[in-house]
Amino acid sequence: LKNKINLYKEKIDKEEKEEIDKILQKKVGLKEKVATLILNREVIIEESKVEKVLSELEYILLESDVAFEVVESISEGLKKGLVGRRKKIGEKLSKIVLQELEQIILEILTQNWVDFDELIERKKREKRPLNLIFVGVNGTGKTTTMAKIAKRLIDRGYSVVFAAADTFRAGAIEQVEEHASRLNVRVIKHKQGSDPAAVIYDALKHAESKGIDFVLADTAGRMHTKKNLIDQLGKIKRVTKPDLTIFVDECIAGNDAVERARLFNESVGIDGSILTKLDADPKGGTAISISFVTNRPIFFLGTGQNYNDLIKFDPKWLINRIFGS
Repeated sequence: LKNKINLYKEKIDKEEKEEIDKILQKKVGLKEKVATLILNREVIIEESKVEKVLSELEYILLESDVAFEVVESISEGLKKGLVGRRKKIGEKLSKIVLQELEQIILEILTQNWVDFDELIERKKREKRPLNLIFVGVNGTGKTTTMAKIAKRLIDRGYSVVFAAADTFRAGAIEQVEEHASRLNVRVIKHKQGSDPAAVIYDALKHAESKGIDFVLADTAGRMHTKKNLIDQLGKIKRVTKPDLTIFVDECIAGNDAVERARLFNESVGIDGSILTKLDADPKGGTAISISFVTNRPIFFLGTGQNYNDLIKFDPKWLINRIFGS
């Protein structure tokens, strides 16, 4: 997205310079005086001019995995902020447009934003085990992400127990056990096909009796279209009352990830997201879109397969990555 934004800026600057040059060419004898006069004169930015620069910008955003409805909202915000605004002729329109765009995207990324560590600290004052459940579709790195969060909590002095609540997929319990073995974490499990809510409930009881700080629950990967599995997730939430429901998906999944985030949020409610495979995503639009459609924060970004390959999401970091500001 950053490269496309830079090319867009260069194109707008070139077109604007050509317009000024045309005016100057008509005033050859007084060129320097006219240049000073023109470059310091204020003009009103007209809607037709805004429409012209926005049409290409909308295309760039769509190409960069920003969802259509998000692009529409950004475009409306830009029109509201630009049409009728005064600018000096010497002031580059591209600079004004991109400053406005940067502010709109920052507002999207910071709506209801919370710092994960501060949130955890506040909840831990209740002096009981905290229940974090991880939801999403298969193959997006959900279980590995749960293990990364466990490592992060352990490094900060907390104790953790895993709830192997994906009782649906063959091999899911073994996958959790493999991570648990590496991290020296206890796993609470039932046999395959058993009630996942009961697994998490038992893990919470275990945590209470042993004074463990966190229960991290891996749930079955499910498509948002599978009503029976979504209903099961609803039961898990009713029975176990999670402190955080964390949606996990891939940066590189683009609009598919956005649609899944929206429907998981509408169906069962999420408290925030973790996006994986940032290292394979040069675009950046997925994070913007998921923040917009869920109205929930992005907690972390996954950058690889190792347990430490997890960075806390900072809205200003993404803004800098896109705009270089």
